[in-house]
Amino acid sequence: MSALLDHLQRQLESSRRLLAIVLSQSAAIRRRDVETVLASLSEVQAEMSYRGRLEIEREALLRSAATTRGVAPETLDLEAMLVGVPEAEANEARVRSAELIGLVTETGRVHEQNRLLLRQELTFLDHLMRVLSGTPKAGYSPTGWAPAPAGLNVVDARA
Repeated sequence: MSALLDHLQRQLESSRRLLAIVLSQSAAIRRRDVETVLASLSEVQAEMSYRGRLEIEREALLRSAATTRGVAPETLDLEAMLVGVPEAEANEARVRSAELIGLVTETGRVHEQNRLLLRQELTFLDHLMRVLSGTPKAGYSPTGWAPAPAGLNVVDARA
């Protein structure tokens, strides 16, 4: 049981770090702080590598518990692993598991927001670069497809 509680604790610590990283990344995106955004991508990658190792550990814990119970690992959930465990330890495992689920959910939500913000920023940058280079994208007009206008100069670069 202590191996499971220790594992859940490491999962929680990793999830807290990952959430802090994506929240910092979100603030950097909003400030348009490119250096911090790029640094946070490296931090996310490092944390995800660590989480990969935690996943291997989780699978080993499941296999061990499944072998002890004579069942397939994929049939076990937390409650099945807690059968016969003293109530105090079982409750601690449930609390850690619930917190872990909340952290993972929140991290996913913030990460998705960050993806949308980055996409929005890149779309604006793409548009700006096309306008500055004089090659705006073709698109649609009220009557159908329209080619990009020739010789459009929205910005006077001589200023």
